[in-house]
Amino acid sequence: MDVAQAALWGGVASLSLFLGALLGIHFKIPKKITAFIMAFGTGLIIGSATFDLLSEAGGNANILHITIMFLAGAAVFTLFELWINKKGGSQRKRSQKNPHDHSGLAIYIGTLMDAIPESIIIGISFLGGQSVQWVFIIAIFISNFPEALSSSIGLKLDSYSTKKILVLWGSVVIVSSLSALLGYVFLEGAPESTEYIIGAFGAGGLLAMVSSTMLPEAFEEGGPIVGFVSALGIILSFIFTNIS
Repeated sequence: MDVAQAALWGGVASLSLFLGALLGIHFKIPKKITAFIMAFGTGLIIGSATFDLLSEAGGNANILHITIMFLAGAAVFTLFELWINKKGGSQRKRSQKNPHDHSGLAIYIGTLMDAIPESIIIGISFLGGQSVQWVFIIAIFISNFPEALSSSIGLKLDSYSTKKILVLWGSVVIVSSLSALLGYVFLEGAPESTEYIIGAFGAGGLLAMVSSTMLPEAFEEGGPIVGFVSALGIILSFIFTNIS
């Protein structure tokens, strides 16, 4: 059943959050390696959002609607990001101690804010009996890994227990699976153009997210070479999109 596949792959894409947390807690990963993984995942997301979500929407929905929804997605993410920053979650993707009170809750909310729209898009991708969107799922999986890895190190420095950290990330995986399922269920039977317009909304949010959170840290920790690593992710996304 497509609905079951939507839930399954929504969870799989976010499973790297849990795996990244385990590595961050139990192993010392060089920051440059984390930065390169983050940069590569960023490139894949940029490519997937551009070549997959936006390109498909461009041929199947009104360009004005696509533009409005794309900018709306970016604006909604930015507003949530501003709110989370005020609550102490601005460093949620960084492997350092956060001095703000309640930073752990802000980190959790911020991660959910990243994961839910990604998972809804995965759920939508199964409408109409479409095949698994491997490029997008791989992009989300790779980009989630360094996020959980670095954030878990920061949470541990904030005196969060290993059990509590793993429960937090595990719940995000469950919510992601449910979000993919709901994205499929609520939009099943909707006009095809609606699916593409919502995809454009998600693309705007994803691009705003990687630009404001992932790329800055990748550059800070990895230096100028992350530009090439990101470009590698983008061109691979382009290749996979065109051969799939």
